[in-house]
Amino acid sequence: MNILVTGGAGFIGSHTAKRLSQEGLEPVVIDHLRRGYREAVQWGPLIVADIGDRAVVERALEQYAIEAVLHFAGYINVGESTQAPEVYFHNGFVNTLSLLEAMRARGVRTIVFSSTAAVYGNPREIPITEEHIREPINPYGESKLMVERLLHWYGEVHGFRWVALRYFNAAGADPEGQLGENHDPETHLIPLAIYAALGARKALDIYGTDYETPDGTAIRDYLHVTDLAEAHLAALRYLDRGGPSTAFNLGTGQGHSVREVVSMVEHVSGRPVPVREVGRRSGDPPSLVADAGKADRILNWRAHQSSLQEIVRTAWNWKARQTAVLSQKAR
Repeated sequence: MNILVTGGAGFIGSHTAKRLSQEGLEPVVIDHLRRGYREAVQWGPLIVADIGDRAVVERALEQYAIEAVLHFAGYINVGESTQAPEVYFHNGFVNTLSLLEAMRARGVRTIVFSSTAAVYGNPREIPITEEHIREPINPYGESKLMVERLLHWYGEVHGFRWVALRYFNAAGADPEGQLGENHDPETHLIPLAIYAALGARKALDIYGTDYETPDGTAIRDYLHVTDLAEAHLAALRYLDRGGPSTAFNLGTGQGHSVREVVSMVEHVSGRPVPVREVGRRSGDPPSLVADAGKADRILNWRAHQSSLQEIVRTAWNWKARQTAVLSQKAR
């Protein structure tokens, strides 16, 4: 089976492409490389293009006899989305519409979509189930929800079969050291804490220390990227068995506070993490924790590598090695 992986030069897409290859599937990556990395595409062909270029997508679907699509292509910076919503709606919704039309033209009607817990907005209950009301509070989450609605109607009208995977907080790195998290600019807590431990930044900003949580800092559900990759494979198998289109939460069901993450980075690295306490960011809820029971029951998927220590250990190994290589090149 040949699988088109949109955004496959990015963090989660590249890890999933590796997992597909391990299962004997052929990942065909399409990525414009404006935020992805050519060197992350190691397990199949790379098409350097925007998924909004329908002609290119149609040619790829035909040339490689694509049978299903894993759709990761999209921007992920919540703050940026509040400053440039047009970028997120165009990249997320408009380009996905073009992708679906290319798939329809070539008779490919199976897709797994990279969604987000941001579709829920401020949670009314913890842990969050898939039935929780969906009220995004930023353009990033809204654009993802719009795509989920688009998939629903393409299923109803055009016979598409789809799964939307609502991630909580993706983190960690490939245990074998071939891949890792590489965003520019970096906005995720764990790599930022690691940069602070490495001395690559003066301090880690802790946004808000007065939340109604045990230590006053925000709590999030962190999921190892290799567990995420496994979930995409499970979703493909589910659709291949004839499972009905639906959405699944992906998380561990256990939250960790910002201070717990900092302590774990210090423990794993053996170095202090300098911090700077600043005010809350607008729109940051105190706690986001998944109820992933549906994925367990239906996909037979659960997180196996997502202890906070394993997440931080693999992320630290990746970042420390990457920093050493860059330092060597600079000499």
